[in-house]
Amino acid sequence: MISKFLSKLKSILFKSAVTPETPLKKEKKVVKSTKTKTKTKTKAKAANSKKNIETLTTLPGVGAKSAKALYEAGFKTTKAVIAADEKDLLAVSGVGINLVKKLKKLK
Repeated sequence: MISKFLSKLKSILFKSAVTPETPLKKEKKVVKSTKTKTKTKTKAKAANSKKNIETLTTLPGVGAKSAKALYEAGFKTTKAVIAADEKDLLAVSGVGINLVKKLKKLK
């Protein structure tokens, strides 16, 4: 319904005789191809996030839960965690002062 409205609006604005059936068919094909690409991208992102979280667990004192919390807070790599400011690390839930001290010794 919205696509019919948009195609009608386009035909009025651009003064062309666009039939609503043609854009609908094209949109359906685009949506299908986008869904396939989205599924592939989602799987790749999930695999990458798991690998990155596992990498974060190699840091001393960082377990699975704190690694996931760090990853979700935006610290995607071990270098990012080590280079981060103490205040930024303490803002992450599940990260305490003792863990921050261990991480700062790595600098």
